[in-house]
Amino acid sequence: MHQPQPRHLSVLLDRDLAQLPAVAMVGPRQCGKTTLARATVERLARTGSPAILLDLERPSDRAKLTDPESFLRRHAHELVVLDEVQRAPELFEVLRVLIDEDRRPGRFLLLGSASPSLLRQSSESLAGRLSLLELTPFLWDELVPAGAATLDALWLRGGFPDSVLASDDVASFRWREQFIRTFLAQDIPQLGFRVPAATLDRFWRMCAHLHGQVLNLTALGRALGESHTAARHHLDMLEQTYVLRTLPPLIANVGKRLVKSPKMYLRDSGLLHTLLDLDSLDAMAGHPVYGASWEGFVVEQVLGRSEGWQGAYYRTAKGDELDLVVERRGRRVGIECKASASPTVGKGTWVCRQDLGLDEVYVVAPIREAFSLGQGVEALPIGELLARLA
Repeated sequence: MHQPQPRHLSVLLDRDLAQLPAVAMVGPRQCGKTTLARATVERLARTGSPAILLDLERPSDRAKLTDPESFLRRHAHELVVLDEVQRAPELFEVLRVLIDEDRRPGRFLLLGSASPSLLRQSSESLAGRLSLLELTPFLWDELVPAGAATLDALWLRGGFPDSVLASDDVASFRWREQFIRTFLAQDIPQLGFRVPAATLDRFWRMCAHLHGQVLNLTALGRALGESHTAARHHLDMLEQTYVLRTLPPLIANVGKRLVKSPKMYLRDSGLLHTLLDLDSLDAMAGHPVYGASWEGFVVEQVLGRSEGWQGAYYRTAKGDELDLVVERRGRRVGIECKASASPTVGKGTWVCRQDLGLDEVYVVAPIREAFSLGQGVEALPIGELLARLA
């Protein structure tokens, strides 16, 4: 596996720090938030702009904030980076006061894994003072392209840095197993959620088996021996911690009955494969989730990379479907995902293209070069799709 490129979010991070007094960068544990923040601090230091980074999981750094207002006033002319800020929700009110006194841009960078406290406090205390950026695990074009082998590795291992950059597939799989154990036993309780680790483990694994399917909370709750309300609670928890995505349906006035429930995906393909005990490409290829795994991988690449695009899926009651429809500023693009080196499309794709009046429909497959499938539909490798959406 080749070394990563600079993270795409670094450009957005620099932009927002130059315009707003506070920026919050959120995302799952171990996705690279601290690394990106340190790179930003080092870059600022080289230009003569001082910065300080505090890790609020480190007792010595927490001790510095015993009197947070005094400490932050002493560092008023530095960028103050607060890592794992959800560990100290009382800071948000202090930040609001300091920002209202001085709205100079680039004062605070807040890093956090999602939690009820972080989401609530940032939206209420810092409304209008803060931008919210989400850092995902590595995306395809953040890794040096090296052909199908690199793409296969990213798909199999997922994008978490320690997983995708591991020495081999065995080491990657072991890292992901440990990540899952730590996430359930330590991270979830620390983020303020109160669900037994064994219960959430069973629920997460059930979601893995239903990856890419239309969400049915009643069936999920019944399989878990709980109510649909409990299933919704568990689902929200996994969404708030950025390991699960629900993709909404596209509701369009097309004169047809449409499916109106969201679809469910595990956001990182490597975690999906680990929860299903798939440790190799051969094991993936023989599993029923193979096609849905590629679909979810493409959905995350597109929505994680393409700022400002809104995503949904489209399905009629008769079963005609487009896996993903993205929209931005009046431009609407249809995307179908095919885990095949020789992708084709069926009648449903043409029906959906006509229903929605789409000028652009792409079939994304693990291929090296684009080619036409006729009637305005084109097969593309993932990298070329991302370039066109950019």
